[in-house]
Amino acid sequence: MADPTLTAATAGASPNPPVLRPVAAATSPARTILALDLGTTTGWALRGLDGLITSGTVSLRPGRFDGGGMRYLRFTNWLTEIDRLSGPIAAIWFEEVRRHAGTDAAHVYGGLMASLTTWGELRGVPYEGVPVGTIKKFLTGQGNASKQAMIDAARARGYSPADDNEADAIAILLWAIETQGGLA
Repeated sequence: MADPTLTAATAGASPNPPVLRPVAAATSPARTILALDLGTTTGWALRGLDGLITSGTVSLRPGRFDGGGMRYLRFTNWLTEIDRLSGPIAAIWFEEVRRHAGTDAAHVYGGLMASLTTWGELRGVPYEGVPVGTIKKFLTGQGNASKQAMIDAARARGYSPADDNEADAIAILLWAIETQGGLA
């Protein structure tokens, strides 16, 4: 992007006009980015405006008396709360799963992805899926790494994931930062 230019000052104009800078890329340190490993236990990792990385998991398991849509409503509300407390979120990367172990997992993933994409579209937040093999190869060097290998690799980088969901989210976030969203 070319550097912006300013026009000549007019009479009565401020002697020190504001300096214009190009908008930072979604992965620059001044932007909040969120990485997600979608599932009943969703792993998340967030780089805040201050550049600090925070991660964890959120349980989206429905309660005994919950309707079928409560899981997705909770997820949408959680995204809104993360955006309010740590945002504004500039971009979201998520694990793009093409094959699921079971039908229920596929349905949950599809519902969470629909909720995520709707939330992003409504707020103008860009989102992008990252293939599972890309994430695993980035963090461990092997595209078919085990869950434990992902946890161990995240720990080797100085993080303390509670489970593989959090380790995957950390890997997605690090991939997004270090490759500038796959562009580097």
